[in-house]
Formats: sequence, C-alpha cells, structure tokens
Amino acid sequence: MSLTINLLAWRADRRERRTRRFQLLLLAMLMVGSGLGFGVARYYQAELDAQARRNDYIREQTRELEQDIGQVHEYEARVSRLNEQLALFQALQHERVQTVRLFNAIAQSVAPGVIYQHLARSGETVSVAARANTDRQVAEQLRRIALTPALSVPALSEVENTAGEAAVGRQFRFVVDQPLDAEPSERQKEGMADDA
Repeated sequence: MSLTINLLAWRADRRERRTRRFQLLLLAMLMVGSGLGFGVARYYQAELDAQARRNDYIREQTRELEQDIGQVHEYEARVSRLNEQLALFQALQHERVQTVRLFNAIAQSVAPGVIYQHLARSGETVSVAARANTDRQVAEQLRRIALTPALSVPALSEVENTAGEAAVGRQFRFVVDQPLDAEPSERQKEGMADDA
C-alpha cells in the first residue's frame, strides 16, 4: 500500500512563515534604520543649534566689547583733554608765579629818582624803559637789578638825554632775563652781602 503524503501544504506554511518573518525583519530593520537616522539627524541638529547659540553668544560679547572699546576711547579722549587742561593750568600758574616774582623784584629794586615808563615781557626776556635824573641813578638802578635774585644781569641798550619843558634827565632802556626758578648767582649774593 502506498501512502501519499502531501508536503505541499507544509512547504507553503513554511514559506509563508519565512515570508512573514522576512517582512517583520525587514520592517524591524526599516524601523531601526529610521530610528537611527532620526537619532543621528536630531544629534546633528542639536549640535547645529548649540553652535548657533555659541555664535550668537560670541556676537553678543563682540558687540559688548566694541561698546567697551568705544567707551575706553572716549575715556582716553577725556583723559587727553584733562591732561591738556592740567598742563595749561600748570603753565598759567607758573606764569602767574613768574609775573608776581617779576613785579616784586622790580618793586624792590627801584632806585630813588628812577621812574619806570614801560615794562614788557616776552618769554623769559623783560624789556624796560625808564627815566632817571642822573647817570648815577641809571647806574644804581642797573646795579640793583643785577643784584635781584629773580633777575639776571641787565643789558643796557640805550641812554638818551631828555631836555623838555617838564623833565630834564636820562631816558634809558635795558633788557634783562628772568630765569625760571633761578637761584641767586655768586655775584648777586656778594652784592646782597655788601648792602647788608
């Protein structure tokens, strides 16, 4: 007796199971691939967003630094202006001290009978025009100027006889330097000792 076994149904079931398993495996791979792709895309997007935030932060800090640099330039300009003003004030203060010294020295050195008519200063040089009755008064005036610590030795430039209705005497001009913060010379010290 012969038995017939139909293996076709079993093969068909096995093929169908394999096809389903293949499809499931393919679907799983597709899902895993999609998940991996989505994860990688999210990772790179997060990196791009982080880099964009870093770039924004750098731009913000650059703007702040540029503002700070602008303020520093403004402060430097103010400091420069203040230094110029301070130098001007110091120069004016020094000029004022020199002017006071000059007038004190001139007032202390005026000889009896001498009248100052004109006094002009240009830098350290002082030009004086004066009138005296005699040559002796002219010489005494020049000696007193030479002995004044605030002034150097005068240089007589001109002596004229004046004969007018109001005054008879000598018109003379001399130039003297006013050294800046000068100590009295040895000659001036000797003359001051002789006067004492």
